[in-house]
Amino acid sequence: MSTRLVNLVIDAARPRVLADFWAALLGWRVAVEEPREVDVRAPETDGWDLDLVFVPVPEPKEGKNRLHLDLASTTPAHQAELVARALELGGRHVDLGQGAVPWVVLADPEGNEFCVLEPRERYAESGAVAAILVDAHAPEPLAEFWARITGWPVQAREGDVLVGLRAPSGRGPWLEFLRNDDVKRVKNRLHLDVAPPAGSDHTTAVAEVVAAGAVDAGGPDLPWRVLRDPEGNEFCVLTPR
Repeated sequence: MSTRLVNLVIDAARPRVLADFWAALLGWRVAVEEPREVDVRAPETDGWDLDLVFVPVPEPKEGKNRLHLDLASTTPAHQAELVARALELGGRHVDLGQGAVPWVVLADPEGNEFCVLEPRERYAESGAVAAILVDAHAPEPLAEFWARITGWPVQAREGDVLVGLRAPSGRGPWLEFLRNDDVKRVKNRLHLDVAPPAGSDHTTAVAEVVAAGAVDAGGPDLPWRVLRDPEGNEFCVLTPR
């Protein structure tokens, strides 16, 4: 399948404010600012090939997000530095019932949860973001679906609890599916975008993704297609690029 990951999209009440938070925390830059989106982009040396795209929405955040970011650290001192920086920029500690764990659970200024991980060998070459975490009732089949539509193979398994995909380049973040039995009740505030390559046919690409297990999410007529993965997570198939 020809589609590939191109964006991680984050709904925001104040896109520029939230983009500034994440750019400062990650050491990235605001690359695009338009009325309908603000894009934060990593330096090429980081290995992250996606844009963080912040889009305005009127709806407030409800409940815990089903997708979140895990940030990588290289030493305990670096982990503490990242936590302190996040708090200074407007983040806050959150308690999700995690108990005594070696990572730190925080929320950004609009309440989006993220974790600052302790140093882990798996993420030594990931760059600033260790992983995009997706809650899953059944991690293995959901990971298989995303492996098909992104071209990222399965590179890690932890029993029936977690399945991790990694870009074929071996650089940048992991895409991980973590067992969680919570029921999805509202539209996700974070979602992934995939796109076929320039010069290909968008309709054909959408049909291939649907054949892999996606379903139409409905909504207005747009240049791109909004779909749901096998567990109901919204994502977009953008036009060729």
